Amino acid sequence: MIGLVLAAGAGRRLRPYTDTLPKALVPVDPAGEGTTTVLDLTLGNFREVGLTEAAVVVGYRKEAVHERRAALEKKYGVKLHLVDNDKAEEWNNAYSLWCARDVIKEGVILANGDTVHPVSVEQTLLDARGKGQRIILALDTVKKLADEEMKVVTEPARGVRRITKLMDPADATGEYIGVTLIEGDAAADLADALKATYERDPQLYYEDGYQEMVNRGLTIDTAAIGDVKWVEIDNHDDLNKAREIACQY
Repeated sequence: MIGLVLAAGAGRRLRPYTDTLPKALVPVDPAGEGTTTVLDLTLGNFREVGLTEAAVVVGYRKEAVHERRAALEKKYGVKLHLVDNDKAEEWNNAYSLWCARDVIKEGVILANGDTVHPVSVEQTLLDARGKGQRIILALDTVKKLADEEMKVVTEPARGVRRITKLMDPADATGEYIGVTLIEGDAAADLADALKATYERDPQLYYEDGYQEMVNRGLTIDTAAIGDVKWVEIDNHDDLNKAREIACQY
């Protein structure tokens, strides 16, 4: 199993940082000097759970990731493979994850390039393996939900039934935090669902690809991460929260 980070997005709401950097390289250290980024934190998590390889899907300002590649490999002891997304500034991340379809055959822990979270999330997913699950989503069942969250409805013994932002928060079991364990034997089914998703609408999310899998009768499971501090960085308010959280890990 290897790590996989989606780091192709532009993150325009985080300008001026993202004038020159992809969102995954926006500084989350308290001083904002760039000593720690989301990519740093994620690679550190991968290392802590024993992963020695990781792939990073790059697109917007990809040269910044290429420039830091050797230093990141040395710092975290993780061999990095860069996967190019040629439509990063045009299409949404269903296509971005599809670009990594060959990587997923290895079995991956997928982390969004804008999610600050502790290593306990990866460990929870790894601990949940071994019962025939093929895809396991990290789920926050503690946080109070609103309209913007990626909400999930689950049913006992059936797993995920719905995953979308477009539902009443009161109906949701929890929030998908942007980290997934995907076994290699799920790669073909996932790639096909992602392809159908972005061909239907290039602006759809990879979570819509998960929903496509569910609609096809395939099972997607979840693992509750407990009461942990994490944040998805969409704007400067989120970035401030990320800096408060990152210094604790």
